Amino acid sequence: MTTYKAVKLSKALPSDLVVVFGVGGLGLMALQYARIAGASVVAVDLFDDKLQLARDLGAEYVVNARSQDPVEFVQGLGGADASIATAASAKPLDRAFRALRRGGSLVPVGLPAENRMELPIFETVLQGINVVGSIVGTRRDLTETFELHRDGKTRVAYETRRLEDVNEAFADVESGHATKRLVLEL
Repeated sequence: MTTYKAVKLSKALPSDLVVVFGVGGLGLMALQYARIAGASVVAVDLFDDKLQLARDLGAEYVVNARSQDPVEFVQGLGGADASIATAASAKPLDRAFRALRRGGSLVPVGLPAENRMELPIFETVLQGINVVGSIVGTRRDLTETFELHRDGKTRVAYETRRLEDVNEAFADVESGHATKRLVLEL
């Protein structure tokens, strides 16, 4: 529901280009919701296995930010109408902002530990950029996400792990190596 609300706030349309920075559990859902809205999606991450999963779930373009400049790539497509930043650090937030076209919207979802991001005021004002905070959603948003999933329009990518492996699971999540959502089995 968190990224469903973010996509709604981005006002993504069928003619739009949406870029999702960080395609972990939240980002993979964001790209699916943007596709449901009809938008074309660029997925940006640091890990090829996550980017392959993003492609499998509907991303038209994928960018590994370790080897390719995502801002240059997205601007080469004309710029993003919306950037949804699920990665929890300031660098992807900056890139998400710089990937926008005139009138675009930045929707931060990930919460950086440093609690800060740079916001260039001249570019924000002169290019009419919108920055929209998004937190969770409403009961109606929850109902809509359940309906989309029930109707087979979304897929939650997950893998199961044994409860005894909980420490390794946390380490994989913290390091960014968990490709999918992790579910612990008793």
